[in-house]
Amino acid sequence: MTPRPAAAPPHVPAAARPDGGPPRVFAFGGLAGGRPHLPAAESLTAWSCLAPALAPGNSAVAFISDHDGSPRVWIQSLQGDAETWAVDTGPQPAVDVSWAPTGTHLAVLVAPGGGEHTQVWTVQPHGGDLRLLSAPAGGSAGVVRWTGRGETLLVTETSSTGLAQAVLIDAVTGGRQVIAAGPLLKPVAISRDHVTMLLRRGPRGRRRMFVADLAAEALGAHVPSGERPLLPGLPGTTDDGALSPDGRIAYLVSDAGRDRAALLAVRDGAEPVVLAERRDAELDRLALSADGSRALLVWNVHGRSELDVMELESGELRHLPPPPATVITSARIGWDGTLAALAAESPQEPSHVLLCDLDPGDHWTGYLHAAGAGPLPTAAGAELVRFRARDGLELAAWLHRPPHTRGPAPYVLFLHGGPEDQERPTFNPLYQNLLAAGIGVFAPNVRGSGGYGRAFRQADDRERRFDAVHDVADCVAELVRLGAADPSRLACMGWSYGGYLTLATLVAHPRLFRAGVTVSGIADFATFYARAEPWIAAAAVGEYGHPDTDRELLHALSPLHALDRLAAPLLVVHGAQDTNVPLYEAEQVIEAATALGRPCDHLVFQDEGHEIRRIGNRISYVTKVTDWLAHHLRVPR
Repeated sequence: MTPRPAAAPPHVPAAARPDGGPPRVFAFGGLAGGRPHLPAAESLTAWSCLAPALAPGNSAVAFISDHDGSPRVWIQSLQGDAETWAVDTGPQPAVDVSWAPTGTHLAVLVAPGGGEHTQVWTVQPHGGDLRLLSAPAGGSAGVVRWTGRGETLLVTETSSTGLAQAVLIDAVTGGRQVIAAGPLLKPVAISRDHVTMLLRRGPRGRRRMFVADLAAEALGAHVPSGERPLLPGLPGTTDDGALSPDGRIAYLVSDAGRDRAALLAVRDGAEPVVLAERRDAELDRLALSADGSRALLVWNVHGRSELDVMELESGELRHLPPPPATVITSARIGWDGTLAALAAESPQEPSHVLLCDLDPGDHWTGYLHAAGAGPLPTAAGAELVRFRARDGLELAAWLHRPPHTRGPAPYVLFLHGGPEDQERPTFNPLYQNLLAAGIGVFAPNVRGSGGYGRAFRQADDRERRFDAVHDVADCVAELVRLGAADPSRLACMGWSYGGYLTLATLVAHPRLFRAGVTVSGIADFATFYARAEPWIAAAAVGEYGHPDTDRELLHALSPLHALDRLAAPLLVVHGAQDTNVPLYEAEQVIEAATALGRPCDHLVFQDEGHEIRRIGNRISYVTKVTDWLAHHLRVPR
């Protein structure tokens, strides 16, 4: 990118304000809905923009938006007309989109029924030529990336038995070539000549990266020849990476042999070299330019995002100014390497698209707003709280105080999923509606959470899971010590693993909370292992224990077997299409609680999976939870 004048260059949306003024917000039209009596109703229908990808030449940006009720593909022109249009990929929710290097096709990841089994489709940018490329029967397909050679996609396919394979698919002819297969396998990158592949194997938290030589004589057996491990023998996990276009250098995001994820490079099988690391942060995301000369690094600093640009040939590292959002959830460099498309959000603003100038110089244009609903004027922020658990381990939480409240207030402890996910200061319509109803939110990162190093992430493995339950009780003690919460009006709530942890805490500390809400949570590890998808179950063994050799431990960890200790009313929320944590987990809790005479309400979405993707369902979910908690926490309405 050459130095440019202060006026917007061709690849910058005309509505952006490079002079530093407030950006114009692209609105795709209003969406009716929500309950008008809720003070935070606007947050229920606030649409988001996710997974942005730049067109070749930076002429447009494609992204996923749910502004008209269901996530689908939209394109925003970045030229003078600033035109916006939807791309028809059918009625099913879209999850991700990426642009072919030729600019003639988009690859779209679609989730039929809102579930977890995804399919890969291609479509032209203005619609038409919609093709199904990959949809394994009973399984799932995912786009890894365009390879940069013609219109070839690197795709991962997982069967109903959990066997995964890496496939090269020609988006024009539909031709397929299987290049690797195995359990818990994911292709990560491939060289432009399709000779070298970066391949990930293993369960979450213990993943290993390999370089595979795709010799022609080995492809018939689907077993790459010359496969060699990178960072062998080192404890930790390598979750992401990239290859130089010629395949000679592997760039790895890894905490192998260290506590926090850093950027490492391995050249032609030599010893790894640390290119960038921080003692106060983990490397969260890596994006590599198509020519391999530049990398964008996104750091996770106590939940907030910071960005660096590295010139890989010289090793020069440039720190970018703070982005105008607290968390970057997606980062991709455009095909020419001069511009990056970011998905960004904050507690006060839903996910939106930012463009980031990657070139140095006096004419750096900074961050430019490309698409999004804009900040909500009534949305509340969050503050970081750090404190000690009973055994001295430092914990952190995001405190969302209800506005216009004096003295101790009712609070909800919200527990995130994973368990290696992390609570971060992002936009959450549920939080905004709880706050508007006078209910505060305390969202902690108990042991086992990501973002704080490998030792902290592994501190809840197996029998140490009980310590994470005690962390929840210690969060209550801190919240009361701060003078924020009324100890007689507390609720516990969580999603996915957080739903499990909510149930476990409610039975371990039955008098601590007045109410509980579990969303998509595990109740019994035996039934979870028996009914979850094979790859999900296999990936969970290191976290919880083996279903055969650790039966007693898993029985003790399962809250379903101690539900007679439940004292608080319970609300159970689940998606019928959930194959990560099957609906049976919720059905067991409802049946057992009802049989015991415990108050138990439920909300089941027939067209959702492990997540709630549709705005209409989000409205129902947030409204139900807010009203239900307000009733049980005795909040005047």
